Amino acid sequence: MWTRLTDRIHFRVREGIASATIMDDEAGAPSDWHGAAERAPFLTTSRAGTVGSLVLLSVLFLVLYGRVLEGMAQQWWSDPNYGHGFLVPVFAAYILWRERGRGLEVPIQTTNWGLPIMIFAIGLLILGTLGSEHFTARISMLALIAGTIVFLAGWQTLRSVAFPMAYLVFMIPLPAILYYQLTFPLQLLASRLGADGLVALGVPTIREGNLLLLPNCTLEVVEACSGVRSLLSLLAAVVGYVYLAERGIWKRGILIALTVPIVILSNGFRLVATGVLSYFYGPSVDSGLVHTALGLVFFGLAFLSILLVHRLLRQSAGKQIRVSAH
Repeated sequence: MWTRLTDRIHFRVREGIASATIMDDEAGAPSDWHGAAERAPFLTTSRAGTVGSLVLLSVLFLVLYGRVLEGMAQQWWSDPNYGHGFLVPVFAAYILWRERGRGLEVPIQTTNWGLPIMIFAIGLLILGTLGSEHFTARISMLALIAGTIVFLAGWQTLRSVAFPMAYLVFMIPLPAILYYQLTFPLQLLASRLGADGLVALGVPTIREGNLLLLPNCTLEVVEACSGVRSLLSLLAAVVGYVYLAERGIWKRGILIALTVPIVILSNGFRLVATGVLSYFYGPSVDSGLVHTALGLVFFGLAFLSILLVHRLLRQSAGKQIRVSAH
């Protein structure tokens, strides 16, 4: 009985996406947990039906997640730590469009295993909404999309879009408890690096916690200067870059892993530059346009460091190939 019900759901949802031409009347008879599309493939597609089904699914999705998306977009706009969130779905959509040919080659095999995933996602949404836990409600959105793909198109289709689906995680702000557990240690580490760098350059500096005491001013390493903002943004940029520019799994892993120390070092250098400018030109330098410019410059240098490391890895691999060839 359950299999008959899910087969009917598959057909009703999918008939708007494609008009069914069944080779054998007996082939569509339900007999197991998997959907009927494995035994009765759709042979002709309807453009109008596809558009209509996509509109229907979009409306249902917005009904469930309209407020979640609105709150997330407001946080992207108001919180500089997550300003990159606007670009994440755009990049994921670009990857889907770029690899659309691969998706067309994947056979559509509907399976009812998508239903438990969808139910689990809706349960997470309810729990997150009732408990005011934004991260849980937001992450359930990705689970629901994954479950819908599995239900309507199968596991192979989900695997074919695994990267853009996983990349959407970067658009979801971290839970507050995790964010503050990251910021405080990074604040202290950045303060230590900044103080050591200033002393090495001959600038008299005393560090007290996250405060840098200079002869003419005091610099406070606040949460915004901890490096979390650069870490989240650069990590999203590096993951997208290595997916497009590098096929070697181990090279991808190295570049992604190096993102953390590179961000920490670049943030320390930024504090050193801020301290030097404040020491020679006064504390007014550490505000406004100069402060923003320093952040952008050192973020760019951090990304250039990733590109340089990638080039060195390629050259090293090329030398090993030539040596082995000889």
